[in-house]
Amino acid sequence: AAAATFFSTSPSSAAATFGPRPLLAPPPSPPLLLPFTLKSASLPSPPLATSLQRPNPSLFVPAPPPPPPRPVHGRKRSSSNRLVLLTDEDGAPSGRCRRVLHLAVQHDDLELARAVHAAVAKKLYKRGSEEEEGEDVEVERGSEEEALLMNCLISTYLNLGQLRDARQVFDEMRERDVVSYTCLISAYAKCGREAEAVGFFTRMRHSSIEPNGFSFVAVLTACIRQPNPRLGLQLHALVVKSLHCCSNVHVSNVLMGFYVGCGRLDDAVDLFGEVVERDVTSWNTVISGMVKEGRYDRAFDMFQDMLVDGFCGDAFTLSSLLTAAVEGFPRATQGETVHAHALKMGLELDLSVSNSLIAFYTKFGCAEDVIGVFHRMPRRDIISWTGMVRGYMVFGLVESAIEVFDLMPMRNAVSYNALLTGFCWNNDSSRALDLFKEMVEEGIELSDFTLASAINACAMDGEVNKSEQIHAFAVKVGCGSAGWIKAALLDMCTKCNRLEDAHKLLQMCDDEESRSIAWTSLICGYARNGQPNEAMSLFNVMQREKDFIIMDKVMLTTVLGVCGFLGFGEMGKQIHGYIYKYSDLFDLQVGNAIFSMYSKCGDKDDAMRYFSQMPEHDLVSWNTLITAHVLHQRGDDALSVWKRMEKMGMIPDHITFALVLSACKFTKWSSVDASRNLLLSMSSSYGITPASEHYAAVVDVLSYWGHFDEAGEVIQNMPFKPDALVWRALLDNCRYHSNINLGREAVRRILALEPKDPSTYVLISNLYAASGRWHCSEVVRKELKEKGLRKHPAQSWIIYNSTIHSFFTRDRAHPQSKDIYSGLDILILECMKAGYVPDSSFVLHEVEEYQKKDFLFYHSAKLAVTYGHLVTGVGRPVRIMKNIRLCGDCHTFLKCLSTVIGREISLRDATGFHYFKNGKCSCNNCW
Repeated sequence: AAAATFFSTSPSSAAATFGPRPLLAPPPSPPLLLPFTLKSASLPSPPLATSLQRPNPSLFVPAPPPPPPRPVHGRKRSSSNRLVLLTDEDGAPSGRCRRVLHLAVQHDDLELARAVHAAVAKKLYKRGSEEEEGEDVEVERGSEEEALLMNCLISTYLNLGQLRDARQVFDEMRERDVVSYTCLISAYAKCGREAEAVGFFTRMRHSSIEPNGFSFVAVLTACIRQPNPRLGLQLHALVVKSLHCCSNVHVSNVLMGFYVGCGRLDDAVDLFGEVVERDVTSWNTVISGMVKEGRYDRAFDMFQDMLVDGFCGDAFTLSSLLTAAVEGFPRATQGETVHAHALKMGLELDLSVSNSLIAFYTKFGCAEDVIGVFHRMPRRDIISWTGMVRGYMVFGLVESAIEVFDLMPMRNAVSYNALLTGFCWNNDSSRALDLFKEMVEEGIELSDFTLASAINACAMDGEVNKSEQIHAFAVKVGCGSAGWIKAALLDMCTKCNRLEDAHKLLQMCDDEESRSIAWTSLICGYARNGQPNEAMSLFNVMQREKDFIIMDKVMLTTVLGVCGFLGFGEMGKQIHGYIYKYSDLFDLQVGNAIFSMYSKCGDKDDAMRYFSQMPEHDLVSWNTLITAHVLHQRGDDALSVWKRMEKMGMIPDHITFALVLSACKFTKWSSVDASRNLLLSMSSSYGITPASEHYAAVVDVLSYWGHFDEAGEVIQNMPFKPDALVWRALLDNCRYHSNINLGREAVRRILALEPKDPSTYVLISNLYAASGRWHCSEVVRKELKEKGLRKHPAQSWIIYNSTIHSFFTRDRAHPQSKDIYSGLDILILECMKAGYVPDSSFVLHEVEEYQKKDFLFYHSAKLAVTYGHLVTGVGRPVRIMKNIRLCGDCHTFLKCLSTVIGREISLRDATGFHYFKNGKCSCNNCW
C-alpha cells in the first residue's frame, strides 16, 4: 500500500476519478442548507475520505449570501439579548437565525452556533406549549419554519465538524424531510461511516420519504468507498424508477464511478453511452477507469472523442492520461502530446499536472525536463519534492537527491521511503541502512515497504550480523509474518549465505503465492552462492510438489535465468517444453527469458533460431540479442544489430546504450570514435542522460585500446562525481596494460568509495602481483582477512548426465578426484611437450617456484575440463562454466589442450565465452 502511495502521480486523491463534481441543480423547495465539509480535527478522515469529491465539495447549492448585518448603535448588547431579538421579534425569525448561523460558520464560532441552537430550542418549546394549550397559532407554518431552522442547524454543525451535535438535532426533530436525511447520509459517507450512511438511507425510505438526486449521490458515495455491488445495483434500479433513466448528470456520474470502483468498467461505459447529458466529470470517470483497468490505448481514444464532443478536459483529465503514458507505453510520444495539450490549455503549472509530468519524464529518463518542470512550478507540495528525490535517484544523481531531500520544507514517511529506495537502486546499502536507523530513532512511521527496502539493503550489504539484526527487528515489530516480507527475508538470507535460516523461512510460508516466491528465492540463492547442485535439486523437488506451488510466469522466468547462469541448457530446454505445453504461460517476457537462457548457455544456433521464430519483439528482446553478441565477444555483430534497430525506428533505453558501448571493446578494429559518438548522441539525439555505467563503458573501451589520456579526460569531464564502477573499469585495463602509476590512482579512489568491497582488494592484489610486488599483494590480502571480508572463491563446473559437477582450486572433494588429478597431470605433460609453458606470475601467493606450479596446475578450470575430457564422448565439445575471469595461464593451457586432445573446448567466465579450437581462442587473447 505504501509503495502504491509513493509512486502515485495522480491528483491529491487518485480515486477522485470516480466521484461527480457536485453541481446539482436545486430541488423544488428553496435552498436552505449551507455547504459543509467535515473537519478532520473532530472527525478523522479515512484514506478514501475525499476520493469522491472535488475541492470544496458540497451536496447542496449554497444559499445566497446574507446581507451584511446592520450596525447596532448605543449600548452593546449581549449575545443572548441579540438572539432574543432574532427569535422574538415579528417578521421572519428563521431567516435571521440562518444569517447568524452563516456567520458562525464563516468565523468558525461553535459557541455562537450552540447559542442559536439554545434560542431556537427555547422558541420551539414555547410554541409547543402554546399548541398544547390550544392557542391560535399557525400550526402548518410553524412546522415548516421548524424544519427550516433544524435543517439549517444540522448543516451548521456539519460545517463546524460536529457530527454528534448534528445527529442530536436530527433526533430532536419532530418532523424530518429529505433534506434532513440527506445531510446525515452525506456526512456519514464522507467520514468513513458508510454502513450508517446506508442505514439512514434505508430509514428514510421506510419513512415514506422519496430520495432526490442529492440523496442518491450521497448513498452511492458510500457504496463506492465500501464496495457493495448488490446495493449499488438496487440503487441504480431505484434511480431509473425515480429520476427517469438517470436524467440527472451528477447521479449518472456517481453511478459510473460506482461501476468503475467495482471493477465493472464495461457497465460504466454502457451507462456513459446511455446518459442524456454529460459533463467533464463524466468523461473523467470513464477515462480514469480505463487507465485503472490498463486499457491505455482506449483511454487516449476516449480523450480524442472528448475533444470532438467539445470538452477540453481539466487538470484531472491530463493527470490521468499522464499516468496512462507512464504505465502503458514504451515511448514518450503520448505523454509529450498530453504535455503540449496542457501548455495549450494553460494547465502545465497546475499542481497535479506538474506532479504527473515529473513522474512521466522520470520514467523516460528525461532529467532536464524533470528539472525544468519542477523549477517552473509556482507552488509545490510534498508530492512534488518527493518526485524530485525519486527522479534524481532514478538518474543515479544520489547527491542531488540528498540535497533536494534536505531542502524539503516538510517530509513524511513517503519522502523517507523515496530516499531509502533510491539508495537501494544505486547500490548504496551503507547509506540506506543509516537512513533506516535514523527513521527508527526519529519515530518516522515504518511500513512494510520501508522494512522491505531495509531488508534489500542488508541483502546487498551481505553482512551476516546486520542481516540477523534486521531479521530480529522484523519479527519484533510483527511484520515478519507477512508473506512478501518473509520472501524478502528469505532472499536476504540466501544473499548473506544463511541458507539454513532460508530453509526455515521456506517452511513457514503458508499461502501459495508467498511459498512460490520463497522457492524461487531459495533456488536463486543456491545458484548465487556457488551451490548449483542444490539449486537444481531444489527445482526438481519443487516440480514434484507442483500441486502445492504455483508454477507461474514469474517463477518460470526466474528459473530460466538460473539455468542461463549455470549453463544448464538441458534443464532450460525442458522448461521451454513445459511452457510450450501450457501455452497460457507464454508471453513476451517469458519468450525473452527463453532466448536469454539459450544465449547464456552457449547455444548460439538455438538462440538465433528461437529469436527469429518469436512472434513479436520488444526492446528487451533486442537488448538480449545485443547481450548475446557481447557475451560471445562479437562486437561487430552487436553494432550491426544496433544499426538495424536504428533503421527500424526502435527507441533505445539506457540499457541499450550500455550494451552497445560495451560492444565497442570487442570489435576487430578500434571503435574508440564510435564509443565517443554514441555517448554524445545519448542526450543530443535520444534525450537520455548518460549515467555512471555509460561513462564506465566508454572508459573501459578507451583504456582497453590504450587511450589512457582520453579515458582520464572523460572521467574529469563527467557531470557528476565518478563512482567505483568507473574507476574499476580503468583499474582493470591498467592491470591488462601493466600501467602501475595510473592503477595506483584508481586504487586510491576505489578504496575511498568502497572500503568494504572484497573485490576491490582482489583487484589491487592482482595489480601488485602483475608488477612483481609480491609483498604488497600479500599485505592487501592480509588486510582483506583482518577486516572480515570474504571474496567468492574461484569455481568451475560442468554438467554431465543432468548433474552439476563443480570444482574449486586444488579441490579433492569429487568422488573421482583421483582419476581427475592423474588425468590432469598427464594432460599437463602432453601440453608442455606441445609448447605450453606455465606462467607462475598468475600465482598470487609469495611461495617457492615449485609451490607456485602446484597452485597453478590445479586451478578449478583445469580440473573441470579434465573431468569433461574423461567423461564425454570422443570428439564431442567440452563445455565449462566459471564464476570469475579466467586467468592467463589457464587461457594458454586450454588453447594448447584443444590441439592435444583434438576437440573444441568452450568456457564461459565473467567476461563472456571462450571457444578454444586448434590452439586458438575466439577472443583473440582479449578478455
